[in-house]
Amino acid sequence: MKFDDLDTVFETASDSCVLPNLYMVARLDGRNFTRLTKEIHQFEVPFDSQFRDCMIETVKHLMNCGFRIDYAYTQSDEISLLFHLNEDTFKRKLRKYHSVLAAEANATFSLLLGEIGCFDCRISQLPTKDLVCDYFRWRQEDAHRNALNSHCYWCLRKNGESQQAAANALFGLSVSDKNELLFQHEINFNKPNWQKRGIGLYWEIYEKQAINPKLGTPVTATRKRIKSELELHKKEEYSCFLLNLLVTTQGNHKGLPLQDSYVE
Repeated sequence: MKFDDLDTVFETASDSCVLPNLYMVARLDGRNFTRLTKEIHQFEVPFDSQFRDCMIETVKHLMNCGFRIDYAYTQSDEISLLFHLNEDTFKRKLRKYHSVLAAEANATFSLLLGEIGCFDCRISQLPTKDLVCDYFRWRQEDAHRNALNSHCYWCLRKNGESQQAAANALFGLSVSDKNELLFQHEINFNKPNWQKRGIGLYWEIYEKQAINPKLGTPVTATRKRIKSELELHKKEEYSCFLLNLLVTTQGNHKGLPLQDSYVE
């Protein structure tokens, strides 16, 4: 066999690509993050603002590393990325998205934390806007469930219960029972919202004062930047927010200025 044939026969023969006009959402999950955050770094439990900020900065890097990503969501140790409908980097080859996104996240998070952090990556292929909304609603519901369970578990642990005793005490409890448990311990589960609903990141347009480089006159420059939203809507309001985002960004991604545009 010719050496040049090894690529097509063994490495890329099973390549699969996402079909055109399908929405792509990548989900990255931390590997062994319980040990990383509870044993090695001993972050504050059940939530830690330093860890949250590392995740946010990792997401920002992913949104700026060469892909057209219109919306991102992070909660706990996971990240979801919504690509532009016409994103065609690597000709939409799944193995490239899986490997590159995981590698970018691993490197960025590890540098921020000062300790090796590892993510895996998988891609969901969604045919409609409604399913895109359902996906992010699903991840937000998971965030709420995890937040409630975590607050209850660590409430019991901080009151002297062992790991097993705390887990047993929560087994079979309803959502209302868990809220009542927190209420009895004077824990307010109503806020902050980022713990219950996660954090959304998206591009926004803003204006700044500048100087026209050709004319030397004062102008207003229009730019884009990533906005981190720690007060996300929930349920139907979240769906409306996502649908509006899809309409304004998926159909008009080129409308977001990459360079300064000037208004006299």
